[in-house]
Amino acid sequence: MAASGTQGPQAPKLPELLERDPYLAPFERDFQRRYALFYKRLKSIDDNEGGLNKFSKSYKSFGVNQFVDGGVYCKEWAPGAEAVFLTGDFNGWNPFSHPYKKMEYGKWELFIPPGQDGFSPVPHGSKLKVVIRAQNGELLYRISPWARYVVRYEGKVNYDWVHWDPPQSYIRKHRSPKKLKSLRIYESHVGIASPEGKIASYKNFTYNVLPRIRDLGYNCIQLMAVMEHAYYASFGYQVTSFFAASSRYGTPDDLKELIDVAHSMGITVLLDVVHSHASKNSEDGLNKFDGTDSCFFHSGPRGTHRIWDSRLFDYANWEVLRFLLSNLRMWIEDYGFDGFRFDGVTSMLYHDHGIGKEFSGDYNEYFGLDVDEDALCYLMLANHMINFLHPDCITIAEDVSGMPALCRPVAEGGGGFDYRLAMAIPDKWIKIIKELKDEDWNMGNIVYTLTNRRCDEKYIAYAESHDQALVGDKTLAFRLMDAEMYTNMSVFTPLTPVIDRGIQLHKMIRLITHTLGGDGYLNFMGNEFGHPEWLDFPRKGNNESFHYARRQFNLTDDHLLRYKFLNEFDRDMNKLEEKFGWLASPPAFVTEKHESNKVIAFERAGLLFIFNFHPYESYVDYRVGVEVPGKVFLSIKSLWILMLQNMEDIRGWTTIQSTSLKNILTIIDLIQLCSPIHRPASANTPEDATSTS
Repeated sequence: MAASGTQGPQAPKLPELLERDPYLAPFERDFQRRYALFYKRLKSIDDNEGGLNKFSKSYKSFGVNQFVDGGVYCKEWAPGAEAVFLTGDFNGWNPFSHPYKKMEYGKWELFIPPGQDGFSPVPHGSKLKVVIRAQNGELLYRISPWARYVVRYEGKVNYDWVHWDPPQSYIRKHRSPKKLKSLRIYESHVGIASPEGKIASYKNFTYNVLPRIRDLGYNCIQLMAVMEHAYYASFGYQVTSFFAASSRYGTPDDLKELIDVAHSMGITVLLDVVHSHASKNSEDGLNKFDGTDSCFFHSGPRGTHRIWDSRLFDYANWEVLRFLLSNLRMWIEDYGFDGFRFDGVTSMLYHDHGIGKEFSGDYNEYFGLDVDEDALCYLMLANHMINFLHPDCITIAEDVSGMPALCRPVAEGGGGFDYRLAMAIPDKWIKIIKELKDEDWNMGNIVYTLTNRRCDEKYIAYAESHDQALVGDKTLAFRLMDAEMYTNMSVFTPLTPVIDRGIQLHKMIRLITHTLGGDGYLNFMGNEFGHPEWLDFPRKGNNESFHYARRQFNLTDDHLLRYKFLNEFDRDMNKLEEKFGWLASPPAFVTEKHESNKVIAFERAGLLFIFNFHPYESYVDYRVGVEVPGKVFLSIKSLWILMLQNMEDIRGWTTIQSTSLKNILTIIDLIQLCSPIHRPASANTPEDATSTS
């Protein structure tokens, strides 16, 4: 039966959600209404399109697709067009020789038979345009929204649509990895993945960067800026062609090879997908495709994001659902991506897009008229489709609002995501470093931020992502060490208090975030070794310079620089997680957050973690509580000594003993910051074990 005040079926597992969080009970009708909308759209797709499987395969019929017999079938949705034509190299750019036939619901189709030789009439590599006769009679030359490959040639402003249909496309050799339990993500941008001042390639990433990622112990890559975007400096967040892999890095086959090689290394690959908005470009984008401002998007002010200056999708539109769901399906099945990080989910969830809104956590903020339930329904459909067709795929939501149940199953009335980003954590670290002296750091507040997450919803923790690397902001390393990174990172220069403090706090911040902050961990490329400069893409404001649009991996390869110590620490931190699996374990049990001693202690995955954040106090024989009485092994042989990988680190501790800062890392930190907890009743306890209460 339907819940009171709602129509349609109930979410079958909603009672489980409400039992888990009774504070959501007053909003039961909202959950039922959301689920009913999802169910209604899913059933409508089943009734009218032959099911979600067929509906989401529309990328195989829309756009320009070749038949087995050599003929070409073309299909577009242009409800505002008076007429539609296909032109290009294949017909000498005659704008009217190949007209589309008008179908129902604003669709248009064209079949071009094979040539007399049986070959395709539209050869691979030829340029194409869709010609739209608008309602006012104007002829508009457009790129198909479904175009698979677009290129901007030298000296041109706009992109050209190039028909991609090679005689032999790249054939995958390796299966995708199984769904990961512990997610260690290396957030990456192909174009900046080189020390050279140029746009790097898919090939460079495949053969030069993937081995680094594997060596660092990351088991997942999140690729940014892959969906084609005309403006490089948009960081990939102003998408112009949703089905095209960015040609500035190479060909579609180059990207397929990258993903396949990553799979051969056991690395999962996620796409940073942007379905929250689209570029306002019309000549080489989706905007005004049919000459109206309502094709794909809301018309009028509702269709434009006033901060991002981009177009906003109409998620209630049938063809928009087809377009976006098919887009996800194509990236999985054509390229081999293993899931998605959905960008800008907060903007999608609310009619005000969260602009100028500080979410306090009051549940009333997440329900009511301000929630865009059409957008939420799309996200539920997307996650349902992915989970149904490709259950090993992973989805992550970038949501700053904290929408309840976003990462619970659709059957509970939730959004269906596997993970959400713990976006409060990097903000907290920046705030602490910017505003507080070392002695004023609040242990309870740090622990609260790292552990404040919704029950049974998984979070990706991170100390910093690409957001903190952008020009106008600073990475953690830059905030901690600033100008001295240019002068005092050589092993031949004295280890100054600023560099020593910066290196050690950089390690401690990342380790405590990794171990306490969530169910997955993320790092932006280069930040693992404290990349010394921000990120700024070539643009008019910097004279089109590539100086800051690169990652200087050469710094960590130079054994005479201290960057290698941070890199080695990051690697060993990931390897330790791989061994003990704390990210896949239940949340940590915090046993101590001592304000005056500046000590945080907690247990997770059978490990005891002890952090001393005191700027000058060192402790010996420090006693902490543990869950089960017994022995804690402090044998150096049995530990992964992350902090003692090299003599430079040891000299760092020795030097800092004689400074006013004294021990930032005390003897407690020196014993690894984490020790395997061994249970009692062992008949052969080693003699070097020490009792801990």
